[in-house]
Amino acid sequence: MAITEVHRVLKSNFRIAAGRSNMPLAQRIAAALEKKVEEHNSLNCVEQLSKTIIRNFSDGELWVKYEDSIRGGDLFIVQSTHAPAENIWELLMLIDAARRASAERITAVIPYFGYARQDRKDQPRVSITAKLLANLIAQSGADHVITMDLHVPQIQGFFDVPLDHLYASRVLMKNLKNLNLPDLVVASPDAGGAKTARAYAKRLDAGLILIDKRRPAHNVSEVFNIIGDPRDKNVIIIDDLIDTGGTFVACAKALKDAGAKNIIGACTHPVLSGQAIEKIENSIVSQVFVTDTMYKPELEQSSKIKILSTAELFAEAILRTHNNESITSLFDDGVH
Repeated sequence: MAITEVHRVLKSNFRIAAGRSNMPLAQRIAAALEKKVEEHNSLNCVEQLSKTIIRNFSDGELWVKYEDSIRGGDLFIVQSTHAPAENIWELLMLIDAARRASAERITAVIPYFGYARQDRKDQPRVSITAKLLANLIAQSGADHVITMDLHVPQIQGFFDVPLDHLYASRVLMKNLKNLNLPDLVVASPDAGGAKTARAYAKRLDAGLILIDKRRPAHNVSEVFNIIGDPRDKNVIIIDDLIDTGGTFVACAKALKDAGAKNIIGACTHPVLSGQAIEKIENSIVSQVFVTDTMYKPELEQSSKIKILSTAELFAEAILRTHNNESITSLFDDGVH
């Protein structure tokens, strides 16, 4: 790559920083960006994140500071917003500090947008927390948001700043295709995921199964009916996230009881709270593909869970955003 092309790819005012929610992914994104621009000795190197200090005082209060000058910079802050709520505060404070330090443009890169399941008023006197969080991010000073696989796509409309919604299917699909499974069907664990499951089934030239699920209480699910025939089929269960593992394991058991052969899972966000990993390890599922949008070091000890990196996809989206180039092709994976 000629040096003139390098300047076009990465301008000297580029900055990437991160909170503490998923530092390994942020570092992989920075490394992927460095690889994309190849040799750039005359430019700001991006193999390392911009230096930030994030501290907790003895009373629990947070304090953040940018060590490097970001005045006039195009800043990308990598931080997810899942529990604990401290992750949200880190993102908001990093955005606010950048605005007060005169950054030219601030983009919040949110691999996993936590609280996305609180997206509507489904009962009296509850908060629509996803909208509240979207408001806080915009009001704190973010000019742009990049995120991945929102629980429901309509959440994009909660934001009053431009948002680019990436899809992990670009990462998951490649690995699912490489399995070369015969007699394949794709299953959705609930009605909400039917559209995504149908799209995966089309790309994989597979059948489609829908599972009718009832949820009597929070984090409790029951499988009642399977729409489709899994008998003597290899089944891939597709979902945007796995939380307690209850729904996922119950779906797998129901499919197995209905005659399925091999059952594989694929999800973007490995929330995997409580005993979820243990449930998966003890289940009849042979393998579960997840991405690295959430930092879960314990997943590396699992014999059934395989972690796929989204760093290349985020790096490409960041690079194109920095250069004010279209990222439409990143959405065109034939799934969504």
